[in-house]
Amino acid sequence: MDLCSINEIKALLARHGFHFSKSMGQNFLIQSWVPQDIAAASGAGEGTGVLEVGPGIGPLTRELAKRADKVASVELDRSLLPILEETLADCPNAEVCPGDILKTDIPALVGEKFSGLTPLACANLPYNITTPAITALIEAGCFKTITVMIQREVARRICAAPGTPDYGAFSVFCQYHTRPELLFDVPPECFLPAPKVTSSVLRMVPCPPPPEVDDEAHFFRVVRAAFAQRRKTLVNSLSASLGGPLSKEGISNAVSGCGLPENIRGERLSISDFAALSKALRRAGG
Repeated sequence: MDLCSINEIKALLARHGFHFSKSMGQNFLIQSWVPQDIAAASGAGEGTGVLEVGPGIGPLTRELAKRADKVASVELDRSLLPILEETLADCPNAEVCPGDILKTDIPALVGEKFSGLTPLACANLPYNITTPAITALIEAGCFKTITVMIQREVARRICAAPGTPDYGAFSVFCQYHTRPELLFDVPPECFLPAPKVTSSVLRMVPCPPPPEVDDEAHFFRVVRAAFAQRRKTLVNSLSASLGGPLSKEGISNAVSGCGLPENIRGERLSISDFAALSKALRRAGG
């Protein structure tokens, strides 16, 4: 069965009485090169176990199962379970796990399904859970690589450099925990139904936290505050969001003490800049 053939997909869905759910952001691939290239980019191979999110009807699952020792796919839509039972019938190393990835104990699932294997994450993520799903996969802290297909605008935001319009708090979060790399774009016509946006495949390789950050919770508190009102200067945004015992003058002195212009905006700070600022604000009592 060709799971990227429009005719075969329509026949499969009709056979099971399946209807697309807009609320779940379902778009099925109709170009075979896409799941093939995603699976190849994921690093799946002998000795690896792959956690997939949202397998749909299983085209990426099958490609991953050709390469990895084990694939565990978390699927929220129970109406897809009988379809996956049919499409993955000849893939004994692929297992479908009914559930919501945002409510799943990911490290526990990985430990249960991939004992003795190197765990990877790979998914064609539903657009409506892109940010929380990526956050959950990163915070699980158990994957060698995380390879996902997501909206191009979100992929660019994750990889954005300081001083660019796409750079924000989520950029800092992803670049703090991983080394992200944009691999290739996937146009709307590769899906059924066709989405209104272009997708991109992104690979993130987890890395140790930057050594200059000595208080992660405070670091991210400062990052969130800096981007909370991004049209304002960094000093004004921090003053409005952090509040507390630290005066605006104290914040201004901390910013200046880091060698940053007083009128700088948060979007121009690198991770190292935020680390230095976090330390300066803590010393000043903020």
